[in-house]
Formats: sequence, structure tokens, C-alpha cells
Amino acid sequence: MNKRIVIKVGSAVLTEQNRIAKERMQNLVDFLAELKQSYDVILVSSGAVAAGYTELKLDKSVLENKQALAAIGQPLLMRRYKTMFEPHQILTSQILLTAANFHTPQEAKRLNNTIDTLLRNGVIPIVNENDATATAELELGDNDQLSAYVAHHFDASLLVILSDIDAYYDKDPNKHSDAVVRLHVSQIDPEELGKAVSPNHAFATGGIVTKLKAADFMLRHDRSMFLASGFNLQTVRAFLIEGKHDSGTLFSREA
Repeated sequence: MNKRIVIKVGSAVLTEQNRIAKERMQNLVDFLAELKQSYDVILVSSGAVAAGYTELKLDKSVLENKQALAAIGQPLLMRRYKTMFEPHQILTSQILLTAANFHTPQEAKRLNNTIDTLLRNGVIPIVNENDATATAELELGDNDQLSAYVAHHFDASLLVILSDIDAYYDKDPNKHSDAVVRLHVSQIDPEELGKAVSPNHAFATGGIVTKLKAADFMLRHDRSMFLASGFNLQTVRAFLIEGKHDSGTLFSREA
């Protein structure tokens, strides 16, 4: 049985200039196809709202507009993934979630059975929050939090977040040229978790704080998370395939 991991990719990686970044998306798909030779891979993918915006220019700061864009963009995003995975002879599937899917052990078990069946048959589940219909009560939050829930409930040993943020630094690298990457983090200062969310990208909902919250969730459930760049996949490839850790941040109880 292969080791199960969750890969989460953010809007900042998948989009540029209000449209899907085709080359970066293709690089991601090619990497996941390689990764699938050694792991069971679940992908948590942002990008539906951005994909919808390419077809209809609505003000995404208005909730109903954002939900409409997600409804337009989700099938476009899935179609692009399907097309890109086809040369690798890999079948993809769509899983749209809300908090209701985890309300009871029975609900979670049914969903787990579906995920297990897909992975057993070589299919890559592509997960996103059901933004088109989610209410405040049913929202899981941003996709960083969603990916942590997915990793925990679907029993993945590792969550990998690929982002425009390439690691967790000892200070803000945008303000301090001497900022140093923290290669390994076993616990997170509560003050860091309480800071304001500051996304770096028009379609993003997070920033470093949401990554830290996801990492904290994983640590509290005795699981691990790796944060690395989604623009250059060499760091994550070295970590997962070559067993080298020279960059990116591993959040783990064990050194």
C-alpha cells in the first residue's frame, strides 16, 4: 500500500493576470504524475473563482458573485486537469466538500469509502470547497484549512502546501533581507496564529497565517505538513522523491 499524501495548490500558483497559469498547472500535473508512482495522491486545488473570472468579469468581493464565479469556473478547472492528466493515462475525479461532510462519523465514513475506492483504482481525487453553495455555517474556511481537514479525515500521513510562500521564515522576508528559512518547526507560537490574514494575490484568501493554522491543526493531530514553493517544484520534488530537505519548511513533531 502506498503512502497517502495530500497536495494543496493555491490560487497564486494556478493563476496569473486573471487567468489560469497554464505552464505552472502543467508542471504541477507532470509532477503529480511522477509522484503517483510512489504515493497515493489527493489534490486540493484552488482556482475555480479565477477560472470563472476568465469567462465573466464579476466583482468577486461580493459573495453571490464569488459563488457564481466558482460555479462557472469549477467545471472549467476540472476540464483542464482532465486534459492535462490524460497523456499520463491518469483519471481524475471531483470532490466538492462542505463542513456537513464531516459533521458525523457516518458522513465522514461514507466520504472516506469514496476516496479509498478512487485511490484503489488509480484515480486522483481533486478536492475543493463547494463555494457555490456553502453557507457561513457550512464553510470550512480557506483551502489551507480545507486541506488540513482532508489530510486528517482521509488519513494522510503528510500534507504538502504549494504556494507563493516558499517557506516559513524567522521574520518577514518581504521586509527583512536577512530572513532565514525555518527548515523544521515542531510547534507554532500562538501569537503567530492570531495575526491578521494577509493574502499576497488577488484570488487568494490566505497568506502565511492560514498556512500556520493548517500546520498547527496537523501538529495537534500528530501529522506533518511541508510548505514549499509552487512556482519552482524542485524543492518539493527533492523532499518527496529524492529525500533531500534543503529548503521549504517541514512542520512535524519529530526532527
